[in-house]
Amino acid sequence: MEKAEAKRVLERAREMWEAEEWLRAAELYEQVLAHYPDEKASAVWWYDAALAYKFLRDWDKACELGREAAARSPRGEQDPAFWNLGVAATIQRDWATARDAWAGFGITLPAGEGEINGAFGPACVRLDTGGEREVVWIQRLCPTRGRVMNVPATQGRRFGEIVVHDGEPTGERMYDGRSVAVFDELLVFEPSPLPTLRTTVNAADASDVDALVASFFARDFGAEPASSFHVLCACCSEGRVDWDASGTPTHSGSQTVWLAAPESEARRLLDAWVEGGERSWEGLELFA
Repeated sequence: MEKAEAKRVLERAREMWEAEEWLRAAELYEQVLAHYPDEKASAVWWYDAALAYKFLRDWDKACELGREAAARSPRGEQDPAFWNLGVAATIQRDWATARDAWAGFGITLPAGEGEINGAFGPACVRLDTGGEREVVWIQRLCPTRGRVMNVPATQGRRFGEIVVHDGEPTGERMYDGRSVAVFDELLVFEPSPLPTLRTTVNAADASDVDALVASFFARDFGAEPASSFHVLCACCSEGRVDWDASGTPTHSGSQTVWLAAPESEARRLLDAWVEGGERSWEGLELFA
């Protein structure tokens, strides 16, 4: 391929990129890169091609081209080529590549080899299942994976799932004076074995509901009363929300509670909870 032709192909690739024709854009970049892999601008072409495959959720190609982009990018300077490679390699469960990519980005990882299971703090993830868009809290295990710590109200989603999220924040939550980013979910990395159940409880005091939630979390299960949910429009959800200021305290009376536990364990914990005061429950059913 002559350079004049390569220039025309690159112009066409950029047009396809602007039109969000990701596959065609990536293919055109690859045509040029087959002949000019190490030009001064090649790192950008490798990056854009890999990113296009990421948009397409073609993780094999995103990882393959991402390695080339990262190899031509500066290490330790938070270059996004390393981040995107880390995401793709994590999804591929290529832990050696993922570890090297995160280190290349400039992130300190727990020592060792293989799967990364560290303590990277809390974050929020916007689930997107069948048009539903629910934001849940996660405990991050690595820069791009986290365990869901809420009981989702979205049908088919579960407490304890491990999800992979994107790296660009699409919202912010303020909690206890700390800013926590909201990321969009890319996929479910590991499903949760815990079913979601739904029941109706009646409690004389809000502290009784808090006690129920605490009893489930003490067993590494989940409990989410209806009064803990907050409905936001898309604009607000993608903006900054002060969780302390906007939060509604758990209330007493009758309300639905979503539970994440084996049914037999849920019944046992509910029965034990009833013995603690003016409390009752009824109608335990499978939700997801």
